[in-house]
Amino acid sequence: QRRSLAPSQLAKRKAGDEEEEEEEEDRHPRTTRKRQKPVSETESGECYRSPFRKPLAQLTNRPHCLDSSQHEAFIRSILSKPFKVPIPNYRGPLGLRALGIKRAGLRSPLHDPFEEGALVLYEPPLLSAHDQLKIDKDKAPVHVVVDPVLSRVLRPHQREGVKFLWDCVTSRRIPGSHGCIMADEMGLGKTLQCITLMWTLLRQSPDCKPEIEKAMVVSPSSLVRNWYNEVEKWLGGRIQPLAIDGGSKEEIDRKLVGFMNQRGLRVPSPILIISYETFRLHAEALQKGSVGLVICDEGHRLKNSENQTYQALNSLNTPRRVLISGTPIQNDLLEYFSLVHFVNSGILGTAQEFKRHFEIPILKGRDADASEAERHKGEERLKELISIVNRCLIRRTSDILSKYLPVKIEQVVCCRLTPLQAELYKNFLKQAKPVEELKEGKISVSSLSSITSLKKLCNHPALIHDKCVEEEEGFMGALDLFPAGYSTKSVEPQLSGKMLVLDYILAVTKSTSNDKVVLVSNYTQTLDLFEKLCRNRRYLYVRLDGTMSIKKRAKIVERFNSPSSPEFIFMLSSKAGGCGLNLIGANRLVMFDPDWNPANDEQAMARVWRDGQKKMCYIYRLLSTGTIEEKIFQRQTHKKALSSCVVDEEQDVERHFSLGELKELFTLNETTTSDTHDKIKCRRCVNGHQVRPPPQGSDCTSDLSQWNHCADKRGLQDSVLKAAWDAAVTFTFHHHSHEEQRGIP
Repeated sequence: QRRSLAPSQLAKRKAGDEEEEEEEEDRHPRTTRKRQKPVSETESGECYRSPFRKPLAQLTNRPHCLDSSQHEAFIRSILSKPFKVPIPNYRGPLGLRALGIKRAGLRSPLHDPFEEGALVLYEPPLLSAHDQLKIDKDKAPVHVVVDPVLSRVLRPHQREGVKFLWDCVTSRRIPGSHGCIMADEMGLGKTLQCITLMWTLLRQSPDCKPEIEKAMVVSPSSLVRNWYNEVEKWLGGRIQPLAIDGGSKEEIDRKLVGFMNQRGLRVPSPILIISYETFRLHAEALQKGSVGLVICDEGHRLKNSENQTYQALNSLNTPRRVLISGTPIQNDLLEYFSLVHFVNSGILGTAQEFKRHFEIPILKGRDADASEAERHKGEERLKELISIVNRCLIRRTSDILSKYLPVKIEQVVCCRLTPLQAELYKNFLKQAKPVEELKEGKISVSSLSSITSLKKLCNHPALIHDKCVEEEEGFMGALDLFPAGYSTKSVEPQLSGKMLVLDYILAVTKSTSNDKVVLVSNYTQTLDLFEKLCRNRRYLYVRLDGTMSIKKRAKIVERFNSPSSPEFIFMLSSKAGGCGLNLIGANRLVMFDPDWNPANDEQAMARVWRDGQKKMCYIYRLLSTGTIEEKIFQRQTHKKALSSCVVDEEQDVERHFSLGELKELFTLNETTTSDTHDKIKCRRCVNGHQVRPPPQGSDCTSDLSQWNHCADKRGLQDSVLKAAWDAAVTFTFHHHSHEEQRGIP
């Protein structure tokens, strides 16, 4: 039945319902309902209502009336609650500062200078309370602190190096000059120190802004990819360098123009890594703008101020220049002047002034025939030169590595010539008569050709076989001296003293250990012989020379260094990228022939004893006894003695080899076990045997001061070389990397 919902009808129905309830109560008095207690209460009045439940409130359909101002105030109170950074113990700036708006208050350094282990490059001067009230807060200098990501991995000598570099490029060591030379020896982490410098300059300065916008690294082509990998390794993607190691001319120009056009505080690619060759070819594009910092790796390439690469780099618009070279002096002091002049122009005067004031007196004083007055004057000028240059040059020797790396044993191994080599050598000296070409100690073009021929003959007669066939000067009738049926298609180690010793070294190493070997030579023809020997003995090998592309070089080096790689031998041309390569996969290195420039040999021999090396290292420098190779080695010692005087500041280097001894190059001493050992007048040995340690404060090798003892077979510590001794070895010089091992009998 449908009921009306009119108000009058609802009131009548309500009154009727109440009357019915009263009548029901009268009829059933015993069943009258008692007042029901609330469910949540007991007879004692205790309440069981949950403390987490709020009492229900009556809801109305009518909203609370607010005017517009009250409503706006209510919304603002909701939105004005400060944002809380979800980082524990966060003490940074808070508030509603929008992105891009300058912070208010005092300026602060990028990293905490008081953190444990922090490397602080600059500390603001302390101010009195009165000065602090007057100082402009927007101009107050701040600390410059190296990023903790880098400072945690820097060794003590590297922290010192970074501080020195920063002081130099910010003109704090030499006012008005912004350059320096990082002359640490190989393996001391020059790359990491320079990466730290770049990253710091690109991100901070005492003025609370980046010191520079862009930086450029110029290196040999074989190291471009290595620099890129090092930046990625140490900075972990915090920066994106631009590495140019190939491409068309148009593509390279486009990349360089894009790099130079970058501006602002956050440059997308602030580091350019480029090879010397590419820089020289595209210098015009790079000279249209400015670069904050230029780093020249293997900077001894700039020893000649007349070459195009030097002039192109020198014309670059950049005040800050860092030159990296483990061997700043290679041939003469004038080359050294070129390097210093490149980084800090003018501190040594002009080239003519430097030659007159420094070079001539120093070299005269170093000569074995110098008078006492000339020696005294040379020492005075040397001290003056050192005092000037040391303000912008830092030099640490590899002795520091002894704390971090395994022992390195370096050995000069004198190998006797085979009868065939000796006959060919004497025959050449009789026919070519190279001594007559020498005039006043200068070497003519034909003399240079004779030197090359004799050096190749010392390596293996196969290298001069073609000249014997064509009967060139010095080799007429020499073909008859070769064995019957001789062919250059196969390698015959027994025909060369050094090759015979090398064959023994490789065989003993392969059969008694899992060591890997690096073979280094100045000639690709010698590398060809190594290949034939490896194929004949079934040794797995890889080869790096000038024909290999830059990208492929990096891949084969990485593969060889892998512990799981099967390659036993790495063949390396010292002229084609021996600088800077890291070959820690091997721990034995054979330097098969010497170079006139000691820097080339030092660079090549430093490939295995580097950071990351875990095994004891053995370096073998092979020389043919009594030949031109020993003369070259002796000439190297004169240059290294000069370098140690100027760069290492060693004053007690004796003078044994006169510059006039060039004429002795073209002689053969068949009666000696070592011509070098004879010349140094060894005070340790009697009849060729070492019988006692050297006198206090002296060394048997003088200019060869790094060779701390000499020995015949019974004095050898190296089992591999001892096994090869009977092949052709006559004498050895030894050098141990750890100081506590010096003087081993």
